[in-house]
This record gives sequence, structure tokens and C-alpha cells, in this order.
Amino acid sequence: MWPLPEIRLAQNRSIPLPSFPLVYAARAVRALVILPTYNEAANVLPLSREIFTVAPATEILVVDDGSPDGTGDLVEEAGRSEARLHLLRRSGKLGLGSAYLAGFRHGLDGGYDAILTMDCDGSHHPRHLPAILDAAREFDMVIGSRYVPGGGVVNWPWYRRALSWFANFYTRLLLRVPTHDNTAGYRCYRREVLETVDPFGVRSSGYSFLEEMVWRVHRAGFSVTEVPIVFEERRGGKSKIDSSEMYRAAWHVLVTALRPPPVRRKP
Repeated sequence: MWPLPEIRLAQNRSIPLPSFPLVYAARAVRALVILPTYNEAANVLPLSREIFTVAPATEILVVDDGSPDGTGDLVEEAGRSEARLHLLRRSGKLGLGSAYLAGFRHGLDGGYDAILTMDCDGSHHPRHLPAILDAAREFDMVIGSRYVPGGGVVNWPWYRRALSWFANFYTRLLLRVPTHDNTAGYRCYRREVLETVDPFGVRSSGYSFLEEMVWRVHRAGFSVTEVPIVFEERRGGKSKIDSSEMYRAAWHVLVTALRPPPVRRKP
């Protein structure tokens, strides 16, 4: 565990403290933001610039699934003049969960202390990053949450709001987790969490990966908090979510509840 400063954060509340770099035992904490991409050429570089503006000590890893629109090429070119921007190319569209796993492996092998995930479509605004990073000074896992006081969603139709609410209620009920936004991909994990809960053993490669990860972290006994964010509809490009993925996620949550995989407890 990281040595912690003398500060307390209230559950589900963000406090405007200085963002990274944080220094513990005379060492700056290294943070890596994972951006999975598929056809995000319109968004990836503007988002990266915004991330570096609000959290200049972080680094970014773009995990690109062979985007035909040239997303990977844009990142590769930009990375030649920006040492904090990294690219991991993959051969095809291999799924969100496997993109997270590839990013986790890169982060763990690279010695990063905090590993974050964000959507690359602009729905996860970088202005929330400082609050998430500050909360990570005390909690093992931090979720950028739409469903705690101060959080919310903009530009969604009522039926999409209802579906999201039900998916989170369903997950919370079946998996018995205390968190309210279990499908959110805006997260921060301490490296100790990823080293313990074995994300590489998660049995899903889609959006249900996020739900099982919440369950694994809670089951292992790590501390989890939620920081309010406002989720914004994607800025450009086309959504990758389809109805079949929702059905698969619902089935995966049920299977996890009925046949839970073994999870190692935190040291």
C-alpha cells in the first residue's frame, strides 16, 4: 500500500485537493490512463491534450484495436513529440475487456502505481480526473460515478437512463456490492488491487468485465469509493454498444452470482 497523508475523504464526495503528482516517501506516484480505441480519430488527440492539461504528471496508453480510421497512426505520430503518450496496437477489434487487460499488463510491467481507465469518446470528461486521483490517495479503487450525489448524465433519452439504472440495480442486487455505478468505465485502481484480484481471470471480454471487476475488488476486501461525475454523450464517432452486449452482461452477472469464481483476499 502507498504511505497515505493525513487526510480523510467522505464517501461519495470529492474534495478539490491538488492533483498528481503526489509525493509519498520522496517518490512521485506514477499514474497511467488507459484509453481503449476503435475508430476514435476525431477524439483521441483532443482528449489526450485535455488529460495532460488537468493532470500533467500522468501518462496515457492508447490501446488501439486496428482502427480503420487511422486512430493508431495519429497517436503514433503525436507520440514522437510527446513522451507521455504511448500506443499499443492490436490486430483487430478484440473487445473492451481484453483492451483493459492489455493496458493493465502494460501498467503493471511498467511499474505504475495507479492505473486508470477512461472512454475515449469524450463521455468521461478529464475535469473529473483530479478528484479521482485525489481519492485514490486513500481508497484502493475509485469509480467515477453517475449515480451518487453530484453525479449525473446529460443528453441521454429516458429509455437509456432507465436501462442504465436497471443494469446497475440488477448488478448491485445479485452481486451484493455497495457501489451504485458498476457499469462505469471511468476508474482508478491501485496496482496492489490488480496484482491481487487477478483481472486476467475475468470470464468476460465485454462490458460485463466492469461489473465483475467491481465484485472482485469488493470481494477481496479492498476499499472502494465513488466520486461524482457528469457523463456526457460521446463527442464524435459512433457508439460501440449494441443490444446483444447488454444481454450478455446480464447473463454474466447472473452466472457470477450463482457460480462465483475464487478471489484471493488482499494481503
